[in-house]
Amino acid sequence: MTNDVSRAHTVIENTWIPLADGTRLATRMWMPEGAEMNPVPAILEFLPYRKRDGTSVRDESTYPTFAAAGYAGVRVDMRGAGDSDGLMTDEYTPQELADAVEVIEWLARQPWCTGSVGMMGISWGGFNALQVAALQPEPLKAIITIASTVDRFNDDIHYKGGALLAANLSWSGYMLCYSSRPPDPALVGDGWRKTWLSRLEAEPLLLATWLKHQTRDDYWRHGSVCEDYAAIKAATLIIAGWGDGYKNAPPAAAAGLKAPVKAMNGPWVHKYPHFAWPKPRADFLGEAIGWWDHWLKGERNGAESLPAYRAYITEAVRPSHWRAADPGRWVAEERWPSPAIKEHRLVLNDAGVLSEKAGRATSVAVSSPLDCGVMAGEYFTLAPNGDLPADQRSDDAGSLVLELPMLEKPIEILGRPRVTLQVAIDAPVGTLAARLVDVHPDGTAQRVSFGILNLTHRGGHADPKPMTPGAAESVEIVLDECGHRFLAGHRVRLAISTAYWPLVLPSPTRITATIELGGASSLALPVRAGGDSIAVPEPTDPDPLPHYRQLTPGAARRWIERDLNSGITTYRVVVESGETEIAAAEGLIARELRDETYSIAADDPLSAVSECRWTMQRRRGDWSVRTETATRLTADATHFHITGSLAAYEGDKLVLERSWKESIERVLM
Repeated sequence: MTNDVSRAHTVIENTWIPLADGTRLATRMWMPEGAEMNPVPAILEFLPYRKRDGTSVRDESTYPTFAAAGYAGVRVDMRGAGDSDGLMTDEYTPQELADAVEVIEWLARQPWCTGSVGMMGISWGGFNALQVAALQPEPLKAIITIASTVDRFNDDIHYKGGALLAANLSWSGYMLCYSSRPPDPALVGDGWRKTWLSRLEAEPLLLATWLKHQTRDDYWRHGSVCEDYAAIKAATLIIAGWGDGYKNAPPAAAAGLKAPVKAMNGPWVHKYPHFAWPKPRADFLGEAIGWWDHWLKGERNGAESLPAYRAYITEAVRPSHWRAADPGRWVAEERWPSPAIKEHRLVLNDAGVLSEKAGRATSVAVSSPLDCGVMAGEYFTLAPNGDLPADQRSDDAGSLVLELPMLEKPIEILGRPRVTLQVAIDAPVGTLAARLVDVHPDGTAQRVSFGILNLTHRGGHADPKPMTPGAAESVEIVLDECGHRFLAGHRVRLAISTAYWPLVLPSPTRITATIELGGASSLALPVRAGGDSIAVPEPTDPDPLPHYRQLTPGAARRWIERDLNSGITTYRVVVESGETEIAAAEGLIARELRDETYSIAADDPLSAVSECRWTMQRRRGDWSVRTETATRLTADATHFHITGSLAAYEGDKLVLERSWKESIERVLM
């Protein structure tokens, strides 16, 4: 597959796609020269992230190449976002998906289009590509979905293993500020202010919506394509990174989809593979063009014969402040699940040992400090720095730790490790975190995979049931997908804790878990023979993104403070973009500020406070707008308490101010 293409194209900076209800969707297009005479397939990306000043950098690294290869790149702002009409009320709504279907059918009718449409995207655009494919619009022949999910409840930023992710607050705060910005007057004219006020007055606090659905109900089943894999007919290429929160979707889709599907997991954070970190990168543009060429143009290029699943097997990764590259190699599985991968069971024995043989029956109690987890990194990773998990030794110190003896030969795994525990807790509600760790000869501890279980969800996420305090039950914690080779001289560690803050917000009480050892509890590893490797082409351009002029410097800080007098730990993230001139938006100048604070007392889960503040500013000439938002989450034993605020400014004048305050009952969480 190659991206050595040369067809000329034209960029249509804005055009309008009309919907049946009169709503207009703003669209940026990259049109191959001569498409009116020689029609081409269309590639749709359908997002709320603003085509002019949100995703333009990555769009300009992707769509010119697609256009030069004979594809019309179509980047559409969703209803209520960017420069489009209407209001947006939530993510992945039936209205959003119906709009996307209508856009696909509109594209297929255009004289420059062959009638074949592909859809692609990362994150939101990857999610809705899968969900729209499940609706089976006839022109949609193929999709590429990156960093997405097949299960909206258990594999997104909201909940994990039935526990509440801090990313639920963080993402809600981000969207409150992001989607409250106005359309660009340079495109929509004098009506921009009226549209802006309508958006501001209708803006939802999504955190409240999401907290009202603490179980896997119909709200989450909508859009979870794992509910009916057979609904997807479009050929699907699904990609993710080990460093991202969305690593589970590619192998799940490879195992579940009935349509043609190929899956890939690389070492990356939440970015497109051709400019992602840590390296090695993959030639995503060449990969994508090969996929489109086969499924949209009918070329016989071998795309359908790719292995079912390609994965990067890491080894000896060292956590650091910046991970430029992860050592390892690419491997391929022709079928998935692979018959070559065998489950290897290790027993949790006494004296902190993992062993192939059962030992003396005994039990051990663990009650982690509530700030255990500060080295976890983030669920939603955008950079290979503090977003990724750090050295695990300090978190492991507050955990139950069991290890294999130093390895005499490597162990290679690919898949989802599983931890089975015979466990009792001293409260009706409690959460366990299990972490698989590679311990280097010098003691450095790299997290390979982890899993979370709110124990009330031990029987499933739809109908949680309290634990009986003091009564032992068998529970299973399924860890995330991983591909890793533990080298000789290293040790395999399993760490189990009763807290994993701030990644996961705490249960109502600090619990003690009593775990039975000696044969009743085990770790199952998905072991593959190893030794093989394949070549995955890297991009020819090591710096494919356009460079916009930076007017003032940005900065990113992340730090932890422990007050030894009060016992309070504070975790802080501040990211300042600096002012950037967006060349794609006629010199629009953008600035964004993220400020998040999480605090907790080491022995009081009800002391936890989570706060998220965002500022987003756009200006051009004497036109200037700014939105400032704040979201706060606390809890008592029975309820979550949320507050939110939104202030919008035109220049220095306050245009509109709103606030929210709501209490939502905890549902065994």
